[in-house]
Amino acid sequence: MAAGRAARTGLNGLFAVYKPPGVASIRVRDSVETLLLKELNSLEQPAVQQQVRFLPNTVEGNAGKELTLTVTQLPVLAAHPLVRGPELTHLKIGAGHRLDTKSSGVFVLGVGHGNKLLTDMYNAHFTRAYTVRGLFGKATDDFSDTGRLIEKTTFDHVTRDKLERILAVIQGTNHKALLMYSNIDLKTQEAYELAVERLIRPMEKTPPLITAIRCLQFAPPEFQLEIQCMHETQQYLRKVVHEIGLELKSTAVCTQVRRTRDGCFTLDNALLRTHWNLQNIRNSIRDSKVKVKVELQRSLGHQARRGKRHTDTDQVAESELHSTEGTSASDLTHKMR
Repeated sequence: MAAGRAARTGLNGLFAVYKPPGVASIRVRDSVETLLLKELNSLEQPAVQQQVRFLPNTVEGNAGKELTLTVTQLPVLAAHPLVRGPELTHLKIGAGHRLDTKSSGVFVLGVGHGNKLLTDMYNAHFTRAYTVRGLFGKATDDFSDTGRLIEKTTFDHVTRDKLERILAVIQGTNHKALLMYSNIDLKTQEAYELAVERLIRPMEKTPPLITAIRCLQFAPPEFQLEIQCMHETQQYLRKVVHEIGLELKSTAVCTQVRRTRDGCFTLDNALLRTHWNLQNIRNSIRDSKVKVKVELQRSLGHQARRGKRHTDTDQVAESELHSTEGTSASDLTHKMR
């Protein structure tokens, strides 16, 4: 019993697993929960309660066999594990930013109070990194190589220089959108400090934004990109590959989407399927605890200060507006002079 409580005490926080392609995120979460429950329930169980019973028994007496009552200890069947069932039947495990069935990579889960940390991660608007593989010369209905073929095109004219020029345009366009959604005046000290600490982020949910994109490998018809983004879906990244093909006067499909980083969790932190057990998950939670706390304090702290500045500015503007109510235009002109 004590061993079970001690084991559950360490299951409070965030950890990352590696989601393989072809498996839904919810199935990965359910598998982790099932494995943890099985291991927790296999730990030391409390002794079965005993009860005193007087059972009839026959003994040899002077007059032959006589019926007597014998004091006996029997287990309380209502509390027996085979009757009661497992002690734990549910663990509160939450899922972070999900990966669709075709995608693979870092998948963050939260257990216990880690579910609140998942909400904090969402509000912090962390960036995520992906490696995305593409294939020139084909177009499909869902932008992936497994979709229904719509068109075939040539790609001999596509060069790495042309591809990188398109990537530069995409990054520049998204950078302008990021600044717009972040609502930051680039001429202020605040903007400089946020840029130095790489904390220029929107304060609310926005359309998908690409913060960085570059070509890692170019071997036509195949190519590989590294994309850093926020508020994205994996289908959006496949569409980006499709649009890159169109901009290059060709077509392209996405053959792989692999998440390599989610906030402060990287592939090095992601537990493989063979490591989904109680000890490894507890160790992962312990090792990432400080890192998660620091990153959340940095991001949420800046957002709180920005929100306070904006509130103070709005209050000053509102007070100035009230102070000018009822004042004539000539009076205002006189005050300005």
